[in-house]
Amino acid sequence: MAEEQNKNLINAIAPPALEVNSNYLKLGDKFVKTIFIFTYPRYLATGWFSGIIDMPELLDISIFIHPVETPMALKRLRKKAAQVESQVIERQEKGMVRDPMLETAFQDIESLRDSLQQSREHLFNVGVYITVYADTIEALHKLENKITSLLESRLIYVKPALFQQLEGFGSTLPIGQDKLLIHSPLNSGPLSSVFPFTSSELTSNDGLMYGINRLNNTLVIFDRFSLENANMVIFAKSGSGKSYATKLEILRLLMLGIDVIVIDPENEYENLTAAVGGSYFKISLASDHHVNPFDIPIIPTDEDPSDVLRSHIVNLAGLLKIMLGKITPEEDAILDRALSETYASHDIIPGKDFSNAAPPLLEDLQKVMENMEGGRGLAERLYKYTQGSYGGFTNQPTNVDIKNRLIVFSIRDLEDELRPIAMYIVLNFIWNLIRANLKKRVLVIDEAWVIMKHEDGATFLFGLVKRCRKYFMGVTTITQDVEDFLKSPYGRPIITNSSLQLLLKQAPAMIDMVAKTFNLTEGEKSLLLEAKIGEGLFFAGLNHVAIQVIASYLEDKIVTTKPEQILEQRG
Repeated sequence: MAEEQNKNLINAIAPPALEVNSNYLKLGDKFVKTIFIFTYPRYLATGWFSGIIDMPELLDISIFIHPVETPMALKRLRKKAAQVESQVIERQEKGMVRDPMLETAFQDIESLRDSLQQSREHLFNVGVYITVYADTIEALHKLENKITSLLESRLIYVKPALFQQLEGFGSTLPIGQDKLLIHSPLNSGPLSSVFPFTSSELTSNDGLMYGINRLNNTLVIFDRFSLENANMVIFAKSGSGKSYATKLEILRLLMLGIDVIVIDPENEYENLTAAVGGSYFKISLASDHHVNPFDIPIIPTDEDPSDVLRSHIVNLAGLLKIMLGKITPEEDAILDRALSETYASHDIIPGKDFSNAAPPLLEDLQKVMENMEGGRGLAERLYKYTQGSYGGFTNQPTNVDIKNRLIVFSIRDLEDELRPIAMYIVLNFIWNLIRANLKKRVLVIDEAWVIMKHEDGATFLFGLVKRCRKYFMGVTTITQDVEDFLKSPYGRPIITNSSLQLLLKQAPAMIDMVAKTFNLTEGEKSLLLEAKIGEGLFFAGLNHVAIQVIASYLEDKIVTTKPEQILEQRG
């Protein structure tokens, strides 16, 4: 009875027929061919086999390693060394031109003998067999040529197992039998370059899908909060799909229950916000939405109110330096004293309970400075932000209510001069919110180079990126102006403090700077120059893959940035 069950099982899993030819097999409806490696170059680089392993086509690989006893290996090497040396001497006696290949071979043999005798290396007979599958004989030959070309570019040569296709197929089945017995001698060093099977995959059980691996069509699934920090930088030229990729990530983060806050410089996130019921605040001179930079931060339960207030005053001083432009050391001291006195005038003093105190406005600081010795000039420079043309923007009480999973601040309608100031105010507002309530969040700062142009803004952004990990937050920094971003002394530190990087299509003028910053190979540089929309490189810690950002039909409708698609939806 058991034998009959085994026969039935074998019949169920076995193909209906197997046709054996000299150069291939026909296994059911599939064409099968086995090739083997028979020649290696003098040196093997680490990861040379990963290009074959990462191929998306159907193939099986077997590597058989047969240890050679050291005494036997030394005996053979001694004999081989004598043969090579005799050839060298014979050529010298005949007065022939020296042969560098013979001399190099002799040196390699002697070096290997030394390594074996000192037990630094061991010798192995290695067989590497690759079985490929295709639906047609033409597709089979095409796949064989692809593998052959890929290996020959590394000076590694293969041959088909002529008249031994059945043995070759059996050697790559998961039964551990080396039926071909076609071996090459390799010592430990070159052999180690075959392992591990370093397939460039970024697929995990947790996280969200960022795209598809272009090398092997696997899904790029990753949890940014699983790394030492959850920060991310995105570099790409205009129109390469960086905002599309970012909005796609935001949509998927919201599905996982993670809150998202966005600084939107071009109203690109408005459709997304409306689709998911988020809060969209337009910050402009004519807007009804205001954020008072002098607002007292919510005091976290584990922090001293006095320390929070002092830290807030330091951040506020950085904002005022952006507003005022360059200031002297004397003016800096006046500004610091004026800020403390402005808060003191509203009974907000370190050491006292100021949780219910009404915060001052910018005009209150201006009045204090007008009455301070040496402060009148600074007060006059603040006029345009209080009673002047910019007064409605920076001199109003806060009326923005942040109680939503997705919050977007739009600064598109602001004048260029006000954009860095607006980004600083909003970032400081967000930072105070984050410190007050600990939960998983992602902050997206689009066109970050705007704030990086000013040293105080760059300092604040760097501090945010560096400290946000403590508050369970990741910062996504997006820019298309790579040069301006990296010119800032805080540009590179922001990159090094970001465990994830997404590089999409790059401009030829910027590629060398990007390649130097991210240690890209020539192949990776070419990939970024030739990339289509949504294609690029995705770095997660020490791993990186070539990625294609893919959206579902419904996601594409929500996050698209193509004007023709947006007009079609509106119509």
